[in-house]
Amino acid sequence: MSLEITDELLARHKLTRDEYAEIERILGRPPNLVELGIFSVMWSEHCSYKSSKLHLEKLPTEAPWVVCGPGENAGVVDIGDGLVAVFKMESHNHPSFIEPYQGAATGVGGILRDVFTMGARPVALLDALRFGDPNAPRMRHLVSGVVAGIGGYGNCVGVPTVGGECTFHRAYDGNILVNVMCVGIARADRVFYARAAGIGNPVVYIGAKTGRDGIHGATMASAEFSAEGAALRPTVQVGDPFTEKLLIEACLELMERDCIVAIQDMGAAGLTSSSFEMAARGGTGIELDLDAVPLREAGMTAYEIMLSESQERMLFVARAGREDEAFRICRKWGLDVAIVGRVTDTGRMVIRHRGAVVADLPVAPVSGASPVYDRPAAELVRPVPLVSESIRSPLSPPDALLRLLGCPDLASKRWIYEQYDWGVGADTVLPPGLGAAVVRVHGTRKALALTTDCTPRYCAADPRTGAAQAVAEAWRNLVAVGARPLAITNCLNFGNPERPAIMAQLKAAIEGMAEACRALDFPVVSGNVSLYNETDGRAILPTPEIGGLGLLEDVGELVRPDRAGPGDRLVLVGESRGWLGASLFLREILGREDGAPPPVDLAVERYNGSFVRAQMRAGRVRACQDLSDGGLAVALAELCLASGIGAQLEVPVSAAEEPGWLFGEDQARYLLAVRAEDLGALLADAARNGVLARAVGTLGGDALILGAHPPISLRELRRVNEAWLPSWMGEAV
Repeated sequence: MSLEITDELLARHKLTRDEYAEIERILGRPPNLVELGIFSVMWSEHCSYKSSKLHLEKLPTEAPWVVCGPGENAGVVDIGDGLVAVFKMESHNHPSFIEPYQGAATGVGGILRDVFTMGARPVALLDALRFGDPNAPRMRHLVSGVVAGIGGYGNCVGVPTVGGECTFHRAYDGNILVNVMCVGIARADRVFYARAAGIGNPVVYIGAKTGRDGIHGATMASAEFSAEGAALRPTVQVGDPFTEKLLIEACLELMERDCIVAIQDMGAAGLTSSSFEMAARGGTGIELDLDAVPLREAGMTAYEIMLSESQERMLFVARAGREDEAFRICRKWGLDVAIVGRVTDTGRMVIRHRGAVVADLPVAPVSGASPVYDRPAAELVRPVPLVSESIRSPLSPPDALLRLLGCPDLASKRWIYEQYDWGVGADTVLPPGLGAAVVRVHGTRKALALTTDCTPRYCAADPRTGAAQAVAEAWRNLVAVGARPLAITNCLNFGNPERPAIMAQLKAAIEGMAEACRALDFPVVSGNVSLYNETDGRAILPTPEIGGLGLLEDVGELVRPDRAGPGDRLVLVGESRGWLGASLFLREILGREDGAPPPVDLAVERYNGSFVRAQMRAGRVRACQDLSDGGLAVALAELCLASGIGAQLEVPVSAAEEPGWLFGEDQARYLLAVRAEDLGALLADAARNGVLARAVGTLGGDALILGAHPPISLRELRRVNEAWLPSWMGEAV
């Protein structure tokens, strides 16, 4: 079929003239419309990483405990006793801005499939949400829809949503971020990969029927928005969590019964990506018969079938001779199932529809030879550090603390997580709102600690330092509950990489992340890159979100922030220089967003964290808070709120007139609650090991007292902390 190639047609497929010329060179002829659509989605930024691939190679991905790093559906790490943890984070930003409920819900569904595709039963979800100015148009609608979508899907499918974060900034007014992380558990000898094998083996479709929803979702996610973003609603998928639950159980049973050779979910780019990726990884070809694909709508074209992103669908290569058993299992779970192709040795994807060949493409160039761009990057200007001594607060420390605890970023997110069934499965040990989440590995004494972290304002000021800090904060959050950090997944959310300023942010952030991961022995095992997060040329803050996973060999080793007791001494580990550049205090109290972010000394991070874990193993630490947003004062307030006990903080005379000691955000710091009888031994160990640690106060009473200032009752702390979000959401959506 001849196809007139116009600039409009290429623009609609997000292909450049040079990319089209390369397609003609690969094929030795012009493509037809189906083939053009296939190249469009497979070479999209969302699927090919063509602007980031060169830089992602800098990330460390190996360690003795890493079973599978980037390149498969999810990362895999060994947690001992024949078990592995499988995890990944993905974005669903553009769809969630267009249609918040379905965008967020299908984001959950997609990340679940990435995990159980590997043979793992999903055990936990986390969500990292970035919204715009609370006063911006549609913002309450977006928050309401996203939270309802995450809760609606996760609750129905029966996987607990155990943690995450939610912050607000005007930079996200036109492009919110919805990043979802999923963690699963599998037997180490039963991990499945997406590598088609066995010439002649049947290629089987399982799950929901294919419709017209989500067509060109991958290409939509690879372009910036305009003010007319709502017109893109047809590119947003529609989810069905009940079908997803059936799909999970069917796939896990197929794997247990050894019916599957390879399996891939139909996520971005649907049937196209799943078939091409399995064939490419296996070094094979596939013949597809689209007449066999279960359809939800009549009259669908080959183009629509191949590019549909209808949800709850999988593609697998069945083991020869096990087809009948595979079909019985699928039908037992009430799912559509059909043989839609065969594995071949040709290295080509041959697609038939209505008796005719509608596409005939070489697999490797489509799947693995997309253009790789070394895009120009501007010179980054490093911000000037602030002189903390020159900063004076218009508010007293108690009033400043209350202002911070009630601001949108630090206000309690109880309104959100109470909509999530975080306890389903009965293995959630540390629920949302208490730092890193902790989930027991079912049937064992082991537990996984899970966290998501990023401070976008740091990344906006200095992307390299900000990304390194995000990794370090994830590491500290895991340490703070007593876990051994194992690995991270990431979701790199940036603006348009074709702009040198944005490309410079992305490049620097990856370099900072790589440096931190190497220094902390904290490899990257999976991830996602989400670019073009901007509207009408206004980009989001650079947001390299980190999902961290750590291991507790025995759940009894868990250190909970709510286990502190009256009379416990407070110990501050790490050096306090009073760093206020790019701090939350500076933004919320003084209305400024300038200055360099706090420096990150990765050697000190590792050393201090190792010291804290050693003290935990020695039984000397009752509770622990890592210091981040809002510094020492906020960490202490959070410890008081978690434990329900007040505290007296001893503020040095030299720091009484400066906000930096209380609210500075210096890194590599922890606040420990220690029994009085253990204090001497802990401080002696710190001195012996060259760790800076000092006693800074005592827990007790029903109020928080900051030095010589008037007390703040715990009731007032809690009221202020929990008031903002439900009050804001109580207005008309």
